[in-house]
Amino acid sequence: MKKKVSQILELLKRQYPNAGIELNFSDNWQLLVAVILSAQCTDKRVNIVTPPLFKRYPSVLDFAECDLEELQRLIYSTGFYKNKAKNIKAAAQLIVSEFGGEVPGNMSDLVRLPGVGRKTGNVILNEGFMRSEGITVDTHVIRLSGLLGLASPNVVISKNAVLIEKELMEIISKDEWLGLSHLLIWHGRRTCIARRPKCKECPLNLLCPSSKI
Repeated sequence: MKKKVSQILELLKRQYPNAGIELNFSDNWQLLVAVILSAQCTDKRVNIVTPPLFKRYPSVLDFAECDLEELQRLIYSTGFYKNKAKNIKAAAQLIVSEFGGEVPGNMSDLVRLPGVGRKTGNVILNEGFMRSEGITVDTHVIRLSGLLGLASPNVVISKNAVLIEKELMEIISKDEWLGLSHLLIWHGRRTCIARRPKCKECPLNLLCPSSKI
């Protein structure tokens, strides 16, 4: 399995040499807001919404003190706007009151923030602090882990991101955790598209047990 993973990573690195986060942000707080907004929403849409949002609320304190209904209006187009607005404001208030206005840099504190689970926590640590405590597992990583046979079938069927993350961490070296997430996400968006996979164009079609070639 480790040999197969090494081959997959090498092929994906050649295919997507610039793979990385596609959300725009200037600091860790903006990153956190952008990741919360990206749930059930495209990065492209989030990147349209965040510039006027961050202009209206330049700091975490501004978010903590903002009018909730106004925040809802500003993020409306990202979907689930009421819950996202509630979580963003509550997270800002907790960061101001308990963390000195700075986004915490460890998983145990991050997951205390409203709207933050392990997936979001991993993104913040990876992109904001250049630290890897785990693997970011989103819908693309879940789907491709199943298609490529990187996670056991029963775990993939459950769509349990925590269990999938655990299995991936066992077969992939820590220095590849961040890269793996980016590569699988880019591959899922550009080639292994859920409803119309481009198997003929896929660099993994000889390694993938789900290939239609």
